[in-house]
Amino acid sequence: MPTYVYRCKQCEHQFEIIQKMTDDPIDKCPKCNGAVSRLLFPVGIVFKGSGFHVNDYPSSSSGSKKTEEKSEAKEPAAAKE
Repeated sequence: MPTYVYRCKQCEHQFEIIQKMTDDPIDKCPKCNGAVSRLLFPVGIVFKGSGFHVNDYPSSSSGSKKTEEKSEAKEPAAAKE
């Protein structure tokens, strides 16, 4: 069940209620019995999978790190010879 956040229009009291989606919205504040309104919050979106720029094109900084790691791995081998 979703959690809904309400704010009282008179006393500014903010509270959360767990309700079914089919339940009627709360209309009175539990503190002062004033009118309340339900607050809406933006939803976070994460794009995953192929077809997105971040996944299809690696950043230039990650490519330079790989090159540095490979060159560091070759240096000790050359020093031993």
